[in-house]
Amino acid sequence: MIDELLPETVSAVELFGEPPAGALLPEEESHVSRAVDKRKHEFAAGRWCARRAMAGLGAPPVPILPGPRGEPRWPSGLVGAVTHCEGYAAAVVARSTQVRALGVDAEPAQPLPDGVLEAVALPGERAGLPHGPSGARPLPWDRMLFSAKESVYKAWFPMTGRPLEFEDAFLSFDPDDGTFTARLLVPGWPLGDEVLTGFQGRWAVRAGLIVTSVVVPAAHGGPTSPAHGSGAATDTAR
Repeated sequence: MIDELLPETVSAVELFGEPPAGALLPEEESHVSRAVDKRKHEFAAGRWCARRAMAGLGAPPVPILPGPRGEPRWPSGLVGAVTHCEGYAAAVVARSTQVRALGVDAEPAQPLPDGVLEAVALPGERAGLPHGPSGARPLPWDRMLFSAKESVYKAWFPMTGRPLEFEDAFLSFDPDDGTFTARLLVPGWPLGDEVLTGFQGRWAVRAGLIVTSVVVPAAHGGPTSPAHGSGAATDTAR
């Protein structure tokens, strides 16, 4: 399912249901030894997928421990992302020579709880969400927005080491071709002679799930602006 949203340079593995016994390596077991069962199962499912995605690239199995903000710390030369929700987990991995950053997220294809949309979306984003059906059934576009922002964050933070709040990017969707655009509202990130000022993403709805993805190629072709000296460009228009 999630591989539909990704280029061939990305190795993707999904898991529906519980992770198998022995899914974690000892170092990972130690990390979640005091966690509640739900957290242990989510962590194990994501790491099980991650190691199989790495194997798809010929990489050996190694522990994948969390970084300071919970992001997976990938072996040198690899980039990736992990997602999980009730009954589902997935991991995507690519070589850093081909992909600079990855973000993926999966959510149940159901509306957000009351009040959450107002907390995660700018007024203009809420006003711009599609209201009609896409295909045969209406879609929960509020949950789609939440998922896409999660994918943007997962691509942004490991690449930059900088936080990105919900209000720091403005997202808009194309309801017909399965894509979205994220425009940064904070200073961009230098990529050679250009500055990354936004992301292009893709979305799909399958098997009761919303899945979203962001891929930043090593040779970046997404929204950028020319760099001026060593400073980063800022896009603050709303």
